[in-house]
Amino acid sequence: MTQHDFTIIASGLNTAAADYEDRFFEAGCDDATLSFQRGLIILDFAREAESLSHAVVTAMRDVRAAGARIERVEPDPLVSLSDIAERSQLSRQAISLFAKGERGADFPPPAAKIMSGHPLWDWGVVANWLHCRTLIPIEMAVAARIIGQANVALLEKADFDEDLARRLSAIERSARA
Repeated sequence: MTQHDFTIIASGLNTAAADYEDRFFEAGCDDATLSFQRGLIILDFAREAESLSHAVVTAMRDVRAAGARIERVEPDPLVSLSDIAERSQLSRQAISLFAKGERGADFPPPAAKIMSGHPLWDWGVVANWLHCRTLIPIEMAVAARIIGQANVALLEKADFDEDLARRLSAIERSARA
């Protein structure tokens, strides 16, 4: 078993209720640190599981069992160049040169705020690009894809336990192949 760290952002519960924290604990979220910020419930998980996909799926199940609505799973899939540098442990200058096409080719285009002075990139796409150039380990790229797919499933309102578990496990299996 390995410890997997990730965050679930949730809503839908009265944080002033006397049983607020107990609901999460009793639902199986005893491995999460709870906080409340900007009207949202933040659950920072340190979950022991055989894989990240299993950890994410079971944590999502437990958060829903507590009665909360899951808004997203983090680390955030949209990243700035500074975020990319921090996550990849490469310099901000190197990432900037990649993005400008001055160091290597085919860096992924921004996914959001394309016309603004602060574009954002899809971390899953960038992590894959970095891994293909041996700049980050496969585990980072796989984790980015798993978190990204968990968020896609939330948007699609997919059948949470079975469908999501299959999708996320397939990502991990393909990385081992």
